[in-house]
Amino acid sequence: MTGQVAIVTGAGRGIGAASAVGLAEAGADVLISARTTSQLDEVAERIRALGRRVHVVAADVNDLDQAAALADEAVDHFGKLNIVVNNVGGALPNSFIDTSVKQLEGAFHFNVSTAHALTQAAIPHLLRSDDASVINISSVVGRAAARGYLAYGTVKAALAHYTKLAALDLNPRIRVNAIACGSIMTSALEIVASDKNLMAEMTGATPLREVGIPEDIAAAVVYLSSPAGRYLTGKVLEVDGGLQVPNFSMPIPDVES
Repeated sequence: MTGQVAIVTGAGRGIGAASAVGLAEAGADVLISARTTSQLDEVAERIRALGRRVHVVAADVNDLDQAAALADEAVDHFGKLNIVVNNVGGALPNSFIDTSVKQLEGAFHFNVSTAHALTQAAIPHLLRSDDASVINISSVVGRAAARGYLAYGTVKAALAHYTKLAALDLNPRIRVNAIACGSIMTSALEIVASDKNLMAEMTGATPLREVGIPEDIAAAVVYLSSPAGRYLTGKVLEVDGGLQVPNFSMPIPDVES
């Protein structure tokens, strides 16, 4: 992947940071974006240490204009664009009764609308590439139900299906795939990591008997965006330790209480 150019959102830590570094290890130059400049600067140093170029853009992609602007920013700085990794997303766990319409709509905006805004803006640049790829970060909860994840699971399912639809619209010039992440040890799992019982539930529900690390997802990002994944589009790659049906729940109150 030497000389290719990638955009990675949410690249200040966790899966985004690992994916940006993984792409750099494979030879790509990377525009990294997140809201916190200090975190981005640390990731940028890791990329420079690999001998690759990096461009830091502090942005809040909840502002769709800022999300879309990253595409032109990458081309202005590097001269081209080959890869887009839509990593920004998430939603706090909550009970059904306490999940408002506003929260559900906000989760859709944060997970799906932001990905669409950046991908749509990137299309004219990606079409100039011989091997263009878009990768969306989804979740196992987008295909399997788990209590407490109404908003998160709904919007991640939407992102997974968006991936399939976009792949059909953009083929054959631009490949679009997604990764359904299982339990990955990022800051989002801090509440679980601090509770031995929750950790035991989560690892017990995973056939490989351990939670993943961000580098597990980064390896999939590199695979899907590289020539090794050239014959995949419209696919949701499950990187989840073999998880089939999550039998764990977030610590939220019962609906009756």
